[in-house]
Amino acid sequence: MMQQRRKRWLAALAAGLMLAGTALVPAKTGEAETARERPAVSVSASKASKPASAPVSWSDLQRRYRGVFVLRASASGGRRVALTFDDVPDPRYTPLVLNVLKRKRVRATFFVVGSRASKHPGLVRRIVNEGHAVGNHTYSHPELPKLSLGQVKREIERTGAEIRETAGFEPAMIRPPYGDIRPAQLEWARSRGYTVVNWDVDSQDWRQIPSGVVLRNALKGLRPGSIVLMHAGGGSGQNLFGTVNALPHLIDQLRAKGYELVTVPELLHIPERRPNRA
Repeated sequence: MMQQRRKRWLAALAAGLMLAGTALVPAKTGEAETARERPAVSVSASKASKPASAPVSWSDLQRRYRGVFVLRASASGGRRVALTFDDVPDPRYTPLVLNVLKRKRVRATFFVVGSRASKHPGLVRRIVNEGHAVGNHTYSHPELPKLSLGQVKREIERTGAEIRETAGFEPAMIRPPYGDIRPAQLEWARSRGYTVVNWDVDSQDWRQIPSGVVLRNALKGLRPGSIVLMHAGGGSGQNLFGTVNALPHLIDQLRAKGYELVTVPELLHIPERRPNRA
């Protein structure tokens, strides 16, 4: 059984995301006890219509929502992996990551926060124009399990509209903040034709760790079909230069091992864009 991966978030998102602070707390992952970061105050949690239900493991969600909730691709697709970058656009780090990818001729997948896209539309256009795939990472980066279904819909739809205004299409992929999502929310995503994309390899670059540690984490546990979590945007004062500096070495080492680096839609054979609405 695939080990459940949990995304940790070390710093508050920038003021535009309105996340006031974080605290590390232990959380069961099903197979191990890990430190999982949660925001001290969620943007919309106080308005949720009811308390969040008990969490469901990623492996259970993957079985119940096959093809809708995805952690990785089948190894039968060959030695292909996808690099993914969350919390974009961020004018501090997104251009630096894009520069490396352009120099190395790699296409990756970026998960866009709507409130940031509204402030930096030029960076979203650059991501798309340089051939990368984009996904929806909500508008304000809340914890989805703490929201009502109506609030989740608004988070996704508002971001989709923001990206459509900037890039000309709505993404068909969603990545929930912190990787957390509930069955009822997945049911809605399925009914709307979305694919929810998490990951099976966590670089843990959110820890503001040196580039060598980012590199080691990204390579550890990686196998054909893996989806690697990294960040090209951070919270106020967060240092992601470990990511920027590790990235060219990661690409070189993956290629030396015979891996092809592709976008998530290429890896999973899914559409990047939702059909245009009349």
